[in-house]
Amino acid sequence: MMALFDDPEIWLPVAFAALMGLSILIYVVLDGYDLGVGILTPLADEAEKDRMVASIGPFWDANETWLVMAVGLLLVAFPAAHGAILTALYLPVAIMLIGLILRGTAFEFRAKVALPKKKAWNIAFFTGSLMTSMAQGYMLGFYVMGLVHSPAAHGFAILSAIFLTVGYSFIGACWLILKTEGALQRKAVGWAKGGIWGVVLGVGAISLATPLVSPRIWERWFSIPEFFLLAPLPLMSAALIIGLWVVLRRLPTDQDSFAWLPFAGASVLFVLAFTGLAYSFYPYVVPEQLTIYDAASAPESLMIILIGALVVIPIIVGYSALAYYVFRGKARDLRYD
Repeated sequence: MMALFDDPEIWLPVAFAALMGLSILIYVVLDGYDLGVGILTPLADEAEKDRMVASIGPFWDANETWLVMAVGLLLVAFPAAHGAILTALYLPVAIMLIGLILRGTAFEFRAKVALPKKKAWNIAFFTGSLMTSMAQGYMLGFYVMGLVHSPAAHGFAILSAIFLTVGYSFIGACWLILKTEGALQRKAVGWAKGGIWGVVLGVGAISLATPLVSPRIWERWFSIPEFFLLAPLPLMSAALIIGLWVVLRRLPTDQDSFAWLPFAGASVLFVLAFTGLAYSFYPYVVPEQLTIYDAASAPESLMIILIGALVVIPIIVGYSALAYYVFRGKARDLRYD
């Protein structure tokens, strides 16, 4: 173990892979729920749309910071992988960026335009959220399939895009259960009950496809004793899904107790799924092509970047935590006057 830390060519790529993975995971959970809220807006009336947007208003732009952090770490720490991944995913990345721009613009304008024009910006907000989530799901599916252009890879990527969008809508509904009350909260419970089945199908599809596309990954999951050591991951996921379903069937309660449980459970479920995916692909940053060691920048560069990252990441965590603390409790009307 000490020898590992004695060699910066080994531990620095691992450290940056961990930081990048953590940034992606935090982004998927945090921006996942506010994208999910945007996807759900067509199912609500005008007053409920305002409350839904208010529930994510203080947080959404800070949530997106984690995407910038993840892409930035990929660029500076693994430049070869950055080039290979973005070359393969150029179109869905462009669609995602357009969606994020459209969504951010709509978020601000819908609160300021005259009432007759508000409907158009609500549609733009939904469209931007849908474009972003579908693009991210497509990228995930194509990455799982090894970034290789084939009908099967693109077909699975489209399937993954649909499932991730449903997954985002599920965690978004769980967020609304936590942050709203009354009729909207009851609607959110119904949306979560429907969305959980999409999560089951999505996690199941990716879990089955990942070992099938790579003999190396198959060996990592199904050889002995790894099979028994890793069994808690799918078992915990299954138990969590059952627990979420039981909780959702009992919500909302009169005292609004346990309203936090669906969002907490959904977040843990995303963490478990991400952990399994990270284990499957490590040490590759480009599936079956580039390891983190092959793609890493020079150790001297990584050391300088690491110092910067260790300063910036606590700042992001700090102001995000402050925002969640200040705006805790149920969402209220979002006002700009």
